[in-house]
Amino acid sequence: MKVTIIGGGLAGSEAALQLAKRNVKVELYEMRPEKNTPAHETGYLSELLCSNSLKAEALDTSSGLLKAELKKLDCELLKVAEKHRVPAGGALAVDRLNFAKEVDELISNNKNIKVIRKEIVKLPGDKPLIIATGPLTSDNFITEIRKLTGEGLYFYDAIAPIVDADTIDFNKCFFKGRYDKGGDDYLNCPMTKDEYFSFYEALMSAEKTEFKEFEKGAVFEGCMPIEEMGKRGKDTLTFGPLRPVGLEHPETGEKYFAVVQLRKENAEGTAFNLVGFQTKMKIGEQKRVFRMIPGLENAEFLRYGSVHRNTFINSPEYLTYKQSLKTDNDIYFAGQITGTEGYVESIASGLCAALYIYAEYLCNKNIKFPETTALGSLSKYFSEYDKKYVPSNFHFGLLPPLEGKKIKDKKRKKTAYSARALTALEKFIAENDFLWK
Repeated sequence: MKVTIIGGGLAGSEAALQLAKRNVKVELYEMRPEKNTPAHETGYLSELLCSNSLKAEALDTSSGLLKAELKKLDCELLKVAEKHRVPAGGALAVDRLNFAKEVDELISNNKNIKVIRKEIVKLPGDKPLIIATGPLTSDNFITEIRKLTGEGLYFYDAIAPIVDADTIDFNKCFFKGRYDKGGDDYLNCPMTKDEYFSFYEALMSAEKTEFKEFEKGAVFEGCMPIEEMGKRGKDTLTFGPLRPVGLEHPETGEKYFAVVQLRKENAEGTAFNLVGFQTKMKIGEQKRVFRMIPGLENAEFLRYGSVHRNTFINSPEYLTYKQSLKTDNDIYFAGQITGTEGYVESIASGLCAALYIYAEYLCNKNIKFPETTALGSLSKYFSEYDKKYVPSNFHFGLLPPLEGKKIKDKKRKKTAYSARALTALEKFIAENDFLWK
């Protein structure tokens, strides 16, 4: 048996590795580096774009629960992420370049995977087929997808800039995690009230990249450009990415009106990304405005922020809970093109697609993740949501309510959701042990 996968991002890579370790032959098509996208910088498989963070790990967070579930399912990309993690407090952040390099090597050297570096412009006849072309699907292949799903849907995503550590004035900054959690993983650039409002005015008046009229669409909340957030009010940023709470100076105890946080981009600490600073400002304006941040007056940018179009299909109309087309059960979709937004969600989607295919085609069985798990609730969202469909991360609101006595404390409530989910997943694994034999 052979499975064809189009797209070598997080979803396609995880699907390929899951199938390969079950001795399934895989042909993985990736158009990069033959044809690049507006956002990618390398030709490596599973290159991360918006940031280097796979988000929080604690079980009172939605991202923590999702990662815990994936670990129980022996997720391959999370193993690589752990090897290349960089300090990020309670979050799992990675050295972006080394993460992608290792994933590329693992797949390229796998005897069960054949990597074909070329753009697919026509739907191949080989099935089962996983379409995991991601949010930057080429225009040529979008035309093919429309033959299956009608018109594509779009939203706009933004990328944060990265600065050279050697050009930061560390005398004006300090290392500290919020509330002293996670050690000194973040570099903090504090602002006075006057400095913040001068920065805010410059940010809001800066020249931006504007969408063409026919391109205008929704901006995903999780990667919203900082200037879009700023439109909601002068103080909005101080409750978001510039929130100063828990970031008093470690030596003097001084409190600040706003704090810009930078996170290490690599293990060596030679580069830092501006946390929450996705932007659609033009390059010249980014230099001018971001150099108003204390400590970044002479910053050199290794990568500027940018805005790019993301593509996703109206999944509830076209997909089953198994991520296969309702009109053709041999064609599967995985990753952000389904509207499951986020790095870990994309990995999860690829892993699930591989398990669905392996169960059905090689074991003649159907599997379905419990709705009380993060994986099951995501599956229900993209296959059954009956309102206007928009991209979404996994969040606790997708889970069915807890039974019994109501828990008022939010942290305890989320931990209870996670405990229930992991218990249900362990039962699922025990009942479907053929997936791991």
